[in-house]
Amino acid sequence: MLYNLLQVFDEWLAEHGSYSLLQVLYQLEFRAFFSVVLSFLIVLSFGPRTIRWLVRQKIGDAPEFYRQDINELMKDKANTPTMGGLLICGALLATIVLMADLSNSYIHVVLLVLVWLAAVGGIDDWLKLTSARRSPGTREGLYTWEKLLFQLGIGFLCGWAIYRFGLGNDAAHSLTLPFLRTYVPGTEGLELEPSVLVLPAAIFIALAVLFIAGTSNAVNITDGMDGLAAGLSMISAIAFMLLCYIAGSPERAQYMLFPYVEGTGELMVVSGAMAGACLGFLWFNCSKAKVFMGDTGSLPLGGLLACIAVAIRQEVLLVIIGGVFFLDLGSSALQIGWFKATRRWTGQGRRLFRMAPIHHHFHLGGWTETQVVVRFWIISVVLVGAAMLLLKLR
Repeated sequence: MLYNLLQVFDEWLAEHGSYSLLQVLYQLEFRAFFSVVLSFLIVLSFGPRTIRWLVRQKIGDAPEFYRQDINELMKDKANTPTMGGLLICGALLATIVLMADLSNSYIHVVLLVLVWLAAVGGIDDWLKLTSARRSPGTREGLYTWEKLLFQLGIGFLCGWAIYRFGLGNDAAHSLTLPFLRTYVPGTEGLELEPSVLVLPAAIFIALAVLFIAGTSNAVNITDGMDGLAAGLSMISAIAFMLLCYIAGSPERAQYMLFPYVEGTGELMVVSGAMAGACLGFLWFNCSKAKVFMGDTGSLPLGGLLACIAVAIRQEVLLVIIGGVFFLDLGSSALQIGWFKATRRWTGQGRRLFRMAPIHHHFHLGGWTETQVVVRFWIISVVLVGAAMLLLKLR
């Protein structure tokens, strides 16, 4: 909104022969980095009063892992308010509306994903953590199939819309693999490599559904320790700021042999807002946490990362950059699958890990919670570096 108003004002000044000193304010790079600062300040400003409101509503968590050893390690978290994702989503929404170009179609999709998944997560948290419980004495929120249905639904809508936006540009529908160059090096214009695989609509949309639902759940599963999901999301968002910067420019995309998707440069603002909001949330969520993000924050953060990756055709880099998220998701799937398989084969279920997701495996192995979180952050930074190397090796 602010971007659009500044642009109109600048055009008016130009028509009257004046030079606008505000011209820099609507340049993409400035707006993207200012979004980091703005969303950070919004979370920092509204954090204390939001936490007090959550406490008054008695939206406090009482973690129950059905294991005495992990419950003992987590006992000091009892009654910590959750649904802190309201802070993240509120800052994201305000920053995007203020700093992004609201005429951009990709921004419309991002706003839909943000509001949709925040609402799903918020309803789930509210049902689990307040007197609105479905069953007294339980932590039952939305059923698993209900959450999955909404995640698959927004994934379908997002994939369909992004496919439509890219019509006429085969690169916008390409499958981007490591070491596979999108464009022929040294040629004028954006000439696609013959080996580039252009996805039909059905496969493109199915891939979008898989990644949006999968990444949303992966971030949700990772949100089990103070600062873990917020820190990892911040690191991933900063990486995607750079990727959007490349994807939105034909010159930079051709130089990096990377798919150019017109209009996706504006997603830099979204990535910046995510990074700033997560950084601000860490102020309250670092150990010992004053608030948890809950599904209200984790579901939309994962969905937004995947939505951006689908738009700029970098799903593979998302798997690398968000490797810790998918490690947690994969460890949970392996643990459940192995337990069921061994119970069927031997009559007694066995575990691959002390506990899943895998961050609890290390916690039970003797690492402190802070050690687990910081070391996972370090791994995430290394994975971002690896993703950038793969980008350059094209």
